[in-house]
Amino acid sequence: MAIEDYSGGLSPDAEVIVVTTNDVPGYRVTEVIGEVFGLTVRSRHVGSQIGAGFKSMMGGELKGLTKTLVETRNQAMERLIEAARARGANAVLMMRFDVTDAAQVGTEVCAYGTAAVVAKDGA
Repeated sequence: MAIEDYSGGLSPDAEVIVVTTNDVPGYRVTEVIGEVFGLTVRSRHVGSQIGAGFKSMMGGELKGLTKTLVETRNQAMERLIEAARARGANAVLMMRFDVTDAAQVGTEVCAYGTAAVVAKDGA
């Protein structure tokens, strides 16, 4: 499998800048809108759980589950961006992920951060 299957993030031409920092180098924050989040819950597939169980006995990476988690995080991030854009933001600062079990049947992934409006320095 290719590295794209195991990585996430935004394309360089994304409309909303998402960073894990308090600010964006080369930009100034002109307005703080507030907290935004994107949430998704994925159920566990019985077949993948059985396969993961066998793999865990032998050791090694659970590639199918890794790929599923990457897809889930990317979906949560897409929803975060949609929420920020809907509130008039062009940036999300201090973005984080939170992952928890959801009622023993799935995994909840929440991407959250602070929606803001930023402008290039000197503009």
